[in-house]
Amino acid sequence: MSKKTIHPAKVVAGGVVPPGDKSISHRYAMLAGIAEGTSEMSNFALAADCHSTLGCMKSLGAEVKVEKNLVRVTGHGLRGLKSSWRSLDAGNSGTTIRLLSGILAGQNFTTKSSGDDSLNKRRMKRILTPLREMGAQISARNENFAPLEIRGGKLRGIRYEMPMASAQVKSAVLLAGLFAEGDTSVIEPAKTRDHTELALEEFGVPVERHGRTIKVHANGAIKLTGRKIEVPGDLSSAVFFIAAASLFRESSLHIQAVGLNPTRTAILDVFARMGASIEMLSLRSAQGEIIGDIAVKGAQLKGGVIEGAEVPLVIDELPMLAALGPFTEEGIEIRDAAELRVKESDRIAVLVENLRRMGAKVEERPDGLKVAGRSGGKLHGAEIEPHGDHRIAMAFAVAALGAESPSTIRDAECAGVSYPTFYEDLARVAQ
Repeated sequence: MSKKTIHPAKVVAGGVVPPGDKSISHRYAMLAGIAEGTSEMSNFALAADCHSTLGCMKSLGAEVKVEKNLVRVTGHGLRGLKSSWRSLDAGNSGTTIRLLSGILAGQNFTTKSSGDDSLNKRRMKRILTPLREMGAQISARNENFAPLEIRGGKLRGIRYEMPMASAQVKSAVLLAGLFAEGDTSVIEPAKTRDHTELALEEFGVPVERHGRTIKVHANGAIKLTGRKIEVPGDLSSAVFFIAAASLFRESSLHIQAVGLNPTRTAILDVFARMGASIEMLSLRSAQGEIIGDIAVKGAQLKGGVIEGAEVPLVIDELPMLAALGPFTEEGIEIRDAAELRVKESDRIAVLVENLRRMGAKVEERPDGLKVAGRSGGKLHGAEIEPHGDHRIAMAFAVAALGAESPSTIRDAECAGVSYPTFYEDLARVAQ
């Protein structure tokens, strides 16, 4: 296992270009695989997760060519996928296995899919329930976990009221709806990321939106067409650099070409509320997605409480916010976030463990945690154990910049799941 030593810094300055957005890259790759013709995707995510999706589409008969972050996928239409003779490997990617299940449910063949040990422990019931309601035949280990066996067949459109806000569940149902007879509608309890809807429209699928209801009417006869597409930079990756720059008063950082979709920018509202100095520049639109630059200056962060309806909107960014707690005036309190316990790791337990290793005062709760602010004392360097979780590794690499002595991140390469060049980019701007 690789180790990475992070030394304390005095300032974060310069420019950084975050990798392509994972969420969007996954969706473009899947839709390109069931479109007619070739799609060319620039700034495609280098993340291991998205390459798991490309590998699965290749196994299913799509042609895939990768040149660094330029990816070409040639599909053969909605019914053009072929059975894979071996089980599909989703790696560590929940997005891959859950969204692809929607597409596979409508095929005329049987597919097995699974992932690594971490993924095979993550719950799948939330997608199995609606897909089975549509007529899909899916078997799962203990009715909840991968490996999954999906016997594709005729699907019927449904009107599905989601019990919890989840962009992955919504997306799996809408993708299955492309193959179903009749209309497929999803009603969200709270608004989630709309990358799937925007991507479907970009590839030629009409999508209706009324309030929190999203509907596709495809009848298995819709035609998706290959496209030339730009993937925006990943805001979830940019967040680590917003946090890093906010630690030091003299910081001045420019983050380029970031996706600023309104369903993703709640994290910027949280930072602004905490007193961060953030400015959005050079806004433009591409494929329905908003792209722009973010200028960050050093600031005294207040801290605060993240709870309720805000939690699903910033779920991926909560590890970074928690790790910032000791550098804020009031500390950080996270409530209503039990979902963190079933991510790539039990993120609540792992955050508490590593914050305590660095000397922070932390209170663990079933659905969150409370981290004391500056009054709890300064952090010291420590050996960080991310438990194979990319967001934990990156969050503590940033926290280590503000500690009083060097820190070591164990199993540091796990950051490559979402951001392969993270440590190099961080070292370049942290001085």
